[in-house]
Amino acid sequence: MEELKSAIPPSLKRLISESTVSAIPSTSSSLLQFFRQLPQFHQVVGDLADRDRGLCGKNKESALEFKRSGNDCFARADYANALHFYSKALRDAPSDADVLGRNLVSTLYLNRATVSHRLGLLEECLRDCRRALVISPHYTKAWYRRGKANASLGNCEDAVRDLSVAVNLELTMVEKRRIESELKLYMDRKEERDGLLHSASKNNINSAAEMFHTQLECVSTPTKGRGMVSVGDIPPSSLLHIEEPYSAVILKHCRDTHCHFCFIELPADIVPCSSCTIALYCSEQCHVQATGQKAGSVSKSRHNHISLSGDLEKYIADITLSDFCTEQTEHNSEHRHECRGVNWPLVLPSEIVLAGRILMKLVKQARHIGGSSSVVENLDLCHNYGDLPSDVKLYLHIHSIILLYCLQKYCGSQVQVDGANLSQCIILICQIKVNSIAIVRLNSLDAKELVVPSTVSSFAGNALTSTIEQVKVGQAIYSAGSLFNHSCQPNIHAYFLSRTLYVRSTEYVAAGYPLELSYGPQVGQWDCKDRQQLLKNQYSFSCQCSSCSSINFSDLVLNAFRCSKPNCFGVVLDRSLFHDKQMVSQCPDIHTTCSSDPHMQIRKLKSEEIKRVAQCVFEQTDFVHDIKPGVCLTCGSRVNLEKLAETLNEATQNSKRLKDAIVFNQVSADTISYSLRSLDLLRSKLHAYNKKIAELEDNLAQAFCLLGELQHAKSHCKASMQILEKLYDLNHIVIGNELVKLASIQLSLGDADTIDTIKQVDTIFLLYYGSHADIIFPQLENLKREAIKLVVQ
Repeated sequence: MEELKSAIPPSLKRLISESTVSAIPSTSSSLLQFFRQLPQFHQVVGDLADRDRGLCGKNKESALEFKRSGNDCFARADYANALHFYSKALRDAPSDADVLGRNLVSTLYLNRATVSHRLGLLEECLRDCRRALVISPHYTKAWYRRGKANASLGNCEDAVRDLSVAVNLELTMVEKRRIESELKLYMDRKEERDGLLHSASKNNINSAAEMFHTQLECVSTPTKGRGMVSVGDIPPSSLLHIEEPYSAVILKHCRDTHCHFCFIELPADIVPCSSCTIALYCSEQCHVQATGQKAGSVSKSRHNHISLSGDLEKYIADITLSDFCTEQTEHNSEHRHECRGVNWPLVLPSEIVLAGRILMKLVKQARHIGGSSSVVENLDLCHNYGDLPSDVKLYLHIHSIILLYCLQKYCGSQVQVDGANLSQCIILICQIKVNSIAIVRLNSLDAKELVVPSTVSSFAGNALTSTIEQVKVGQAIYSAGSLFNHSCQPNIHAYFLSRTLYVRSTEYVAAGYPLELSYGPQVGQWDCKDRQQLLKNQYSFSCQCSSCSSINFSDLVLNAFRCSKPNCFGVVLDRSLFHDKQMVSQCPDIHTTCSSDPHMQIRKLKSEEIKRVAQCVFEQTDFVHDIKPGVCLTCGSRVNLEKLAETLNEATQNSKRLKDAIVFNQVSADTISYSLRSLDLLRSKLHAYNKKIAELEDNLAQAFCLLGELQHAKSHCKASMQILEKLYDLNHIVIGNELVKLASIQLSLGDADTIDTIKQVDTIFLLYYGSHADIIFPQLENLKREAIKLVVQ
């Protein structure tokens, strides 16, 4: 792309950089005319869209090489690596490749099933056997392996049927007798278990689905444009909205770890794309929904000379017929058009891929992309083209031309590449950049199984605090979800089950009051100026939420220094926190917030805390408007900020070293000693509620856990939480995540307070996730069970 950009004449770049929305058809047409004469442009389009020049095409020789590596590992009983190599072979294997008269993909699925059986992954083994049989229905070995897996799972009836098919398909007498012997054994077991019902059901992420009756409406506001409000009052933890994405794409760093359609973590038995070597899916269902194709071509070979009973023929049909009809799903396939030359999400930015998927949806609905405004009107979302810097405008022009050319390669005359359509594509990408939502997963970084030791010493070196982090796995457009406006102190929370968006209230919200979520850092994470800068850069708007238009406690103390005057609890800032004088004068008045409304009661408490650390901002004197960095906001004492920075530099470096030591599990007594001295220094120079102190306390808690000194770990964990509780509301999800960490330490110590801590976690998680809390964070159930055992003992 940089080569294309550098080839554009300066005069044309200048026209594009100065363009307005009305000028886009003209500037995009000029760039299109230039690119049509440029060989490098056609090379880029060819690499993306021409199957014969594909960079991510299937390769039989590569697949066979990986298969041989898998066979070698299997022979050495290195089953984990055998599984890895067979999966890599499946990614490269063409769906129509044969080896010695057997479909290569089918053989690889069976090989992987055999390895999974050895590893005890029986469900995965069954799924891979079925995949092999969908391609080659009369594959004797696959039926035999499926029978063994069903027998291991106690599914005697299915095991008998599988082996009955295998023995009928087997041509050699030696193997036929061996299978018959095993079949008799399982038939005897089946007779012993007659009368017992066996049922199996798959987990359904919607099993905890709730009914929601909240009526929402879209309104227009003077400062934020359109936004969502509720017609009636909303209690905390109310489920407000459920929505499937209009379009979604996996992020590059997750393409080897998460399903490219539903975004859940990939299982061991991945399903590779049938067209390219990049896309991976968790199941056949996701593969078909994404591409409209089954993972592999069904073999036409049949053993017509073999006669099977009607029951067995029906059983074979039930197992080998795909659950997902290609004809019905092809029209709705999300990204089949991307798997021709190269997997587009591999090389193109996420918003460009999303734009392509939205345009393809329009093609399927309207059968063409014309020169009308239907693309933009279809989504009806805001954009920020007029506010974009020149380099971004050029980026939009280049990628829009490439995208429409690639789509034209796939759709032919249904997609026209001209100035009008390019203009629509550019605006569409602008809409995506402003309105797309990151799909996140909650990951717990603690040990997979929580083992409570009989003594603290037996736990030394193995203890880990539970740490929860949000990982961005995808990017999506939610048509209605994008209408919720932003607040740095939101009253609703968005989360995801698979790719489905759920929105839930986190506090009481009165009828008609704006329902707002966070687009980025919230109060308690970054201070006001940094939050506003990020939102301005990313979304091109100036935040005017209540937390940015008036003084709030977290912004004051988050990065503040301690006053040099003894016994003064005032804050000293290292820069101007207030972006204008009006904000200074808009301090919440503690005398006018006396209301029974819980939200107003919280404001009252925060106002009282502000008065404690920054008394002068309440006083309407000339001094208020002269607030400067280095001046205590309570008593007016001055601090030498340069000297403070020099003093704290060593402490900051020690804090970074401790983080590295934790990551590499190299915590030593010296590292701890230096960090404790740094903590004392930070406490003497920074305000008591400065987040840097909380971070160091938290890191010390983790470090002491690694050394097995759990009492110290608990003390530092609690000290960190005391600060975080000042920066956030007590029921904020950040506090819930930290309580999980504290509960794991308490449980390891056999602390009876664990139950109370877990009850607090439950309260917060139910507020944010409702009945889905256990699905999103299943580790919490492990903590509960172990805590109950502790009480019983």
